[in-house]
Amino acid sequence: MIKTQGLEISFTGQHIFKNVDVVINKKEKVGFIGRNGSGKSTFLKLILGQLEQDSGEIIIPKGYKIGHLEQHIKFTHDTVLDEVTSILSGDREYEGWKGESILTGLGFSYEEMMKDPKDFSGGYQVKINLAKLLLDEPNMLLLDEPTNYLDIHSIRWLKKFLNDWRQELILITHDRNFMNSVISHTLNIHRGIFKKTAGNTENVMEKILEEEEIYNKTVLNESKKREKTEEWIKRFGSKASMASRAQSKVKMLEKSGKKEKLAAIVNLDFKFNYLPYSSKENLLNIKKLNFYYNKENYLIKDVSFSIKKTDKICVIGKNGKGKSTLLKLVTKDLLPKSGDVNLHQKTQYGYFGQMNIDRLDPNNSVYQEIQSYVPEMEETKVRQVCGNMMFSSRLSSKHIKVLSGGEKSRVMLGKILLKPANLLMLDEPTNHLDLDSCESLLEAIKAFDGAVMMVTHDEYFLKEIANKLIIFDDDKVSVFEGTYEDFLNKVGWKDE
Repeated sequence: MIKTQGLEISFTGQHIFKNVDVVINKKEKVGFIGRNGSGKSTFLKLILGQLEQDSGEIIIPKGYKIGHLEQHIKFTHDTVLDEVTSILSGDREYEGWKGESILTGLGFSYEEMMKDPKDFSGGYQVKINLAKLLLDEPNMLLLDEPTNYLDIHSIRWLKKFLNDWRQELILITHDRNFMNSVISHTLNIHRGIFKKTAGNTENVMEKILEEEEIYNKTVLNESKKREKTEEWIKRFGSKASMASRAQSKVKMLEKSGKKEKLAAIVNLDFKFNYLPYSSKENLLNIKKLNFYYNKENYLIKDVSFSIKKTDKICVIGKNGKGKSTLLKLVTKDLLPKSGDVNLHQKTQYGYFGQMNIDRLDPNNSVYQEIQSYVPEMEETKVRQVCGNMMFSSRLSSKHIKVLSGGEKSRVMLGKILLKPANLLMLDEPTNHLDLDSCESLLEAIKAFDGAVMMVTHDEYFLKEIANKLIIFDDDKVSVFEGTYEDFLNKVGWKDE
């Protein structure tokens, strides 16, 4: 159990939150929600002792062990399995089989467990850290966006693991489906106020917005009454016969105080800029596509498919199998070993890729970076896109190098918005976005009149968007005409 009393912290004179009283009881699994920048990660850092509060206290029982998923990578052993099991000692030194079981669940083969952990990609290294954390079996797990580098299979395994978890848990994730399937309680930060409720995130924000709408209507009604009272006092207050009543009304107004209407919350709100596609031909035709980095191990072999102007295609499968590579072959960032990639001359695509985020100029401001994508675009249009991406005139002057992962993702989306397109190519666009931003992105994709080709591990997005799938499974690439639900019912995953 963890308890906070009167917790308060501020940066550069601005309160992040204050007077926070929260109790996480035994065996509670808490989904922690709130907008990017609301203070979720700050709260976790206070619990971990990585930051010091300005006032208040955090009460943690003696001997209570808190486990946190570290994004910082530092390996000291020669194999993945040795690295993971290095946290075992004393009575647990013979439980190495548990580490092997966890690694298997996260998608590691036994051969991979025998490799040097430093040889793996950043995503797989985070998975190794996750395996160490889960094997450590702390009293409480603090998980901040654990699904960001996991594929569908690993997410499904982690979901089952956390459902079986019998200790406490605080979970931050943009994956609403994942969160709701795991948690017993929801802790929400809204306007700097913490509120914990039983149950998952369903209807939490709807209830808050309803309450705020009622509050604002009450403020409006009270303001009208106040104006009438003030008008009466002004009109009759100077009359001797009315002086007593006027004074009474003045005191009543002073006592009641003046309530202020709640400020509007800025949400990610946008539509992709659709460029009409007049041709009856496909936007893209791919025939007998082959690609490999190592000739002994084809990532893509004899793949053929087309994209029609209304297709919503999701590319799915385990990590490291070639999903992002497929998008790079379409954009010509990579060239195929053989086969044809034919984009119609009228096809204009907008491309969101994880590598593209790394290519943002760290010395540019948000405005400069978005404007650089279409230099001839007038300033008012660029400012509008900045606003749509939740960068006010002040925030749009922030430099890229100081932005969070979620803010950089919004900059990338903003760049895509400036250029009209009839094909969206999105590589895991939900990583680093908060729940509200993910919902806005989902609605924008669904409303887009053109075609979409998207790599995603988010099963909620898959069920809402896909009418066609490109599946990396069972060491081959196949095309499935139909929804994700149809795929699960008729075919199902082979790689489990």
